[in-house]
Parts: sequence; structure tokens; C-alpha cells
Amino acid sequence: MDEPLWIDEHAPSLADLPQESVRDRLRDAVDEPVNLVVYGPPGAGKTAAVRALAEAAHEDPDNDLVELNVADFFGMTKKEISEDPRFAPFIDSKRRRNSSKADLVNHVLKETASYSPVSGGYNTILLDNAEAIREDFQQALRRVMERHHEATQFVIATRQPSKLIPPIQSRCFPVSVRAPTVGETTSVLEDIVEAEGVDYDADGVEFVAGYADGDLREAVLSAQTTAEQEGEVTTNAAYETLQDVGSDDAVESMLDDAEAGDFTDARSTLDDLLVDEGMSGGEVLDDLLSVARSRYSGDELAELYAMAGDVEFDLAQGNSDRVQLGRLLAELGR
Repeated sequence: MDEPLWIDEHAPSLADLPQESVRDRLRDAVDEPVNLVVYGPPGAGKTAAVRALAEAAHEDPDNDLVELNVADFFGMTKKEISEDPRFAPFIDSKRRRNSSKADLVNHVLKETASYSPVSGGYNTILLDNAEAIREDFQQALRRVMERHHEATQFVIATRQPSKLIPPIQSRCFPVSVRAPTVGETTSVLEDIVEAEGVDYDADGVEFVAGYADGDLREAVLSAQTTAEQEGEVTTNAAYETLQDVGSDDAVESMLDDAEAGDFTDARSTLDDLLVDEGMSGGEVLDDLLSVARSRYSGDELAELYAMAGDVEFDLAQGNSDRVQLGRLLAELGR
């Protein structure tokens, strides 16, 4: 998409969040800041909800909200952490030379939490995709939370709160963000397309909402893609647009789950493609490799193609599509 993303252009305020229970819980956190674990399925609006909380709670949310994507941050090498412009100012050359990666991660967490807020009495630190935090780093995070609890509010967003260690769970107030209903998603989309001046009909917007199946982020992106390609959001326009991109989105989700070790979710998506969408194993494999070319490179991509060659051979021999593609997903996780 060449245009600004609608998910950014139309980020919700606290009052605009579609789930009433989330609005109520977060309003309480504006008046009495506490550490939070915000959890729910992908695309339900966890990150948007935290940003809406920061907008309501801070006079200068651009500075007093610090976002760390855990999957990126904790997956960085020591060199990448040291050179990242967000962290480089408080990592001197001596610390860079003499510290392990774990030491640098701990140092970044402590320094970030100790910063004085630009406005108001506290900062908010969002740790997004927190299911990726290793246990030893979680222990370090726990100590930082204890030391800086008066000046810093920690918000931990995750799909899997069970992966957080008990000492962190006990220090945070839980906020469940369920997937929005089709009706709630439809209402959000209607507000956006009207604000954008895009022609639409009720059935078209509802079609997009149902297609997204509770993933609000996907619904907004799908509506924008439809509007850009067809000039309107009607049933026919959405169908023509989304039938081409639907399998790629599903494959992206399947690869995300496989890489994170969530094989149950990855295989569930695989079953959806094979059974509900009626795709053959070869078609799923072709889509997987198409998505992989924009996702991997170098040795990683070459290794995936080698594995895919073995799977393709087994599929040609008449072996189970589900078993062979499931084996590929398991290898990706490893």
C-alpha cells in the first residue's frame, strides 16, 4: 500500500475501542496507573488499546510511552542492541565491549525504566509480543519492575499470558482483550470508510468484517486494500480483492505460529487451508514459498527450499498433505 495505513491514520481513542470491557478496565488504569498484562488473540487490538490508554493518561504520550517489540528486541544480537539509535546513547564503548547480551538487555531495561517522564508523574513502557521473552530475561524484568514501580508503569501485551513467570503475573492487573464481534468490527469499518470518503454498502463492510474473523487489524487493512484496488467497499469489490490475498494472510499467520513454536495453531491454519478452502498440498506449498521469498533470505531461504523439495517429492508419491506440510512447519519451528 502506498497510502498511509488506515490502522495508523484511524487509531482509536479509549472511547472508540470496540470492546466495552476493555474500555472500562483501561479507564480505571488512567486514574490509578498499575502494571498490566493485556492479553488476547492476534489482531484483537491489544497494542491499539495500550496506545489509547497512553493518549488518555499522558499529556505527552509520544515521549512518555516507550514501545519495545519483544520479538525484535530480545531477538537482537549484542551488536544490534549497541547500535540501535534508541539504546546507543546510554551504552558506552566500555559497556559494549565488556558486557554480554544479557547484561545489555538488563541495562537497557533499567535505563529505559529510570527515565524521568516528560509530562506527568510516570512513564508507560509497553512490552509487545511478550510471549517471546526468555525466562532469564523475565527474571531481569521482574527486578526492574520492582525497582522502578513508582515512576514507571509496565504494560505487557501477549497472546499467551501463561508463558509469563508467576512473579510477573502477580505484579500485573490482567486485561483480557477478546476478539471483536462481526458487528463491532463492522461499526469500526463504517466509521473509517466514511471518514475516508470511500463509497461502500453495508453488506460489503460486513463481508470484510466476517472475512477477518475477529482480527480487527486484518479487517481494517482488508478494507483499505479493497478501497485502493476497487475504489469502493462493496460485496463484489471485497470478494474480488480478498480472494486473491486471503491465502497469503493465512500462510503468514501459519508461519508466525510455526516460528514461535505454536504448532497447534499453525496446524489449525493448515487444516483451514486444506479443508475449508479446499486447497491441495501443492497449492499450499506454492503459497508458502511465495510468502517465504519476502520473509527469508540467504541460507534460511535455501534451507527452506531444500525442505520444500523433500515435501514436494513426498506429496507426489501420494503421502498425506497434512502430515508432510505439518512436518515442514515443525522443522521451521526448530
